[in-house]
Amino acid sequence: MLVASIILLILFRPSLKGRTRSEWVGIVIYGIAMALMNLSLYAAIDRIPLGIAVTLEFLGPCAVALLASRRIREGLCAVLSLAGVALLSIGPWGYFDLLGYLAGLGAAAAFGTYTVFAARVGKAGSGLDGLSLSVAAAALVTLPIAIPQVGSLDLPDTGVLAASALVGVVIPYSVDTIAARVTSARVVGTLFAIDPAMGALAGLVFLGQTITVPAIAGIVIVAAAGALLVWVTGSKTGTAPTPPSAAP
Repeated sequence: MLVASIILLILFRPSLKGRTRSEWVGIVIYGIAMALMNLSLYAAIDRIPLGIAVTLEFLGPCAVALLASRRIREGLCAVLSLAGVALLSIGPWGYFDLLGYLAGLGAAAAFGTYTVFAARVGKAGSGLDGLSLSVAAAALVTLPIAIPQVGSLDLPDTGVLAASALVGVVIPYSVDTIAARVTSARVVGTLFAIDPAMGALAGLVFLGQTITVPAIAGIVIVAAAGALLVWVTGSKTGTAPTPPSAAP
């Protein structure tokens, strides 16, 4: 987060003047949610497969969409999502780890908050200048955890951190912010349902993590139900959560 914030601040040089109190509140809360979302996700993937952790995190945007609706079919989508989570965790095919699941649900709660403030910050100014300030706020939140680790870094670790900052934060967050400004929030939020499947695929390819067929079915069910929930909620309200990706 610190490396990413430095890159973004240099690229977009946001002005600290001329911002209302409301804008600053949005920027700070957005950054805090961003930090907690990523810290929780990393804690989760330390204990459960990446695909399952990302699927649990995706419940956050689903919850925000559900709270924006009052219709029965959205409630059915939520029930379907819970059925998918059950497939991930219950029975001999499940991958239940209490701390891992609590961390994943913590990431979901932070992601829900994140979705509420994503459009608010993204539509203010150029969007990217506000984003850079939010990432800086996230860096400040994570700094107490990061500082004690600095002494243990060697040169290869520094390269990995720089690559993670660029590929995991700077590029996707910037592109998602731009996408939210030029297209429908409903479209962006629905396409985000691809992330659980991508998390499972990344876990398989890069980490060698294999999961059972029922668990894969659970991921598909949660992603499909979440996409439908965001889509139909957006069709009623004209807006929907637009959550840029976390940085696994």
